[in-house]
Amino acid sequence: MSIQEYEMIIGLEVHVELKTKTKIFCGCSTEFGAEPNTQCCPVCMGMPGTLPVLNEQVVHFAVKAGLATNCEIAYISKQDRKNYFYPDLPKAYQISQYDLPLCHHGWLEIEQDQGVKRIGITRIHIEEDAGKLVHVEGKGTLVDCNRCGVPLIEIVSEPEITSGEEAKAYLQKLRAILLYTGISDVRMNEGSMRCDVNLSVRKKGEKKLGTRTEMKNLNSIQNVGKAIEFEFNRQVQVLESGGQIIQETRRFDAANGKTFSMRSKENANDYRYFPDPDLAPIKISKALRTSLASDIPQLPDARKAVYMEQYGLSAYAAEQITCQRSMADYFEQTVSLCHYPKICANLLLSEGLRLSSGEEDSIPIQPGHFAAAADLLGEEIINSSTCRKVIQILWKEDQDPKALVEREHLAQIQDKSLLEAMAKEVIAAYPQAAESYRQGKTAALQSLIGQMMKQTQGKGHPEKIREALEQALQQ
Repeated sequence: MSIQEYEMIIGLEVHVELKTKTKIFCGCSTEFGAEPNTQCCPVCMGMPGTLPVLNEQVVHFAVKAGLATNCEIAYISKQDRKNYFYPDLPKAYQISQYDLPLCHHGWLEIEQDQGVKRIGITRIHIEEDAGKLVHVEGKGTLVDCNRCGVPLIEIVSEPEITSGEEAKAYLQKLRAILLYTGISDVRMNEGSMRCDVNLSVRKKGEKKLGTRTEMKNLNSIQNVGKAIEFEFNRQVQVLESGGQIIQETRRFDAANGKTFSMRSKENANDYRYFPDPDLAPIKISKALRTSLASDIPQLPDARKAVYMEQYGLSAYAAEQITCQRSMADYFEQTVSLCHYPKICANLLLSEGLRLSSGEEDSIPIQPGHFAAAADLLGEEIINSSTCRKVIQILWKEDQDPKALVEREHLAQIQDKSLLEAMAKEVIAAYPQAAESYRQGKTAALQSLIGQMMKQTQGKGHPEKIREALEQALQQ
């Protein structure tokens, strides 16, 4: 049976560290990068006789996340102990939420080729992070407890994602929403946003879900896509060979692009959840809910609608720009100074994303200079390849692009008589390509255009070059 006869069903669990100054149940700092075991105390280590005190800011941030993802907010929720043993969890339990989460029944929308798709969010609950194991080659494994007690929200999607591309789009949109609300820096490279992927396969047309596996702690959106692709193919191969999928937790090795079994997958009853006896129920008043809602700024979808209506951007372009708040802010500054908003957007999405190295890198070009470069392209003073070159130069050393183009003689060559003379020279130099074109092989023209562009050092006007060549070839 072909792999095309199977489909994947995916649910994502996203853990997000909240941007509070102190931990969820104590006063220890949450600052990233401190020396190991220097930001922990008896409370976050779970020493006997200690008592947790809930950080109010954690609840406020979690409610904001719920409101921004269209969730219902529970007016009463509670916290539970999730019991399991692992070396980086000194307490041997984690304070989380089980049957009464803070937020539930939400959704967000992603942009796909077929249009907009809504993906449900089952729940958002608060919990504390565990510590971190540090594997030192030749010496063993060390434990860093600085992360113990760092406040998290866990965002659980409905199993409504059906491809790696949908999963990446969902994570991109979710990350943007959280960044806009200001509740997290969502730096995946620092672990402040991590993703677990639950995936099962079934034959198309079947209703019953297959046995799922969970891939833990994926720390980049690209790795999520790669892990999904590999695991889908692996599960199909197992089923096609007559085997059975085992419910288990797996690890994704980014170095070779494969998943490996870690342990059998626990169920809820394995964790022996029970209400934490040291923490009172959480009550959210209508007044607090209204106050927190008023603090939420304009979110990505609202900005997207403005960009489509005001600047004529496509749904895809507007979605990509708004998924990074720093890029959306920069676009708004730049487009206000530019006469060609679509060109400005396309340059940001092509050159801006290509030259950026980080998840929220600032663009090192003044908005006015970026706008001027877009205008030079829009007014056909330079062509697209020269514009890319100009952006690359400005990225390394910001300057006035108009002065740069004039100083380096980068302006587009449009002189008709000059291009006609060059066209005759190129045709004489490449008679075989010219003859192929005359015999009806239109692809040969591209070869001649390429030679013309080479002679003009990439500065020729593409359409005027084409016109000059077509005219010369008819003679």
